[in-house]
Amino acid sequence: MKARVHVMLKDGVLDPQGEAVRHALGAMGFEGVAGVRQGKVIELDLKDGTSEAEVADMCERLLANTVIESYRIEIA
Repeated sequence: MKARVHVMLKDGVLDPQGEAVRHALGAMGFEGVAGVRQGKVIELDLKDGTSEAEVADMCERLLANTVIESYRIEIA
């Protein structure tokens, strides 16, 4: 069983990496990019029977800084 966790900075939180990517794309001639938000994807190989609630607990306690980040869980 696999889970994929998408972690992104919350709206309104400054994203310096995203801004650096946006600036670099503009310098490369890609002028149509108005904004970039950068995040991370964490893939978990889980034992059968692991619940989405357990994965959410992992996110709350370790995988995401819930003060400034939000997360979305996909179970496959």
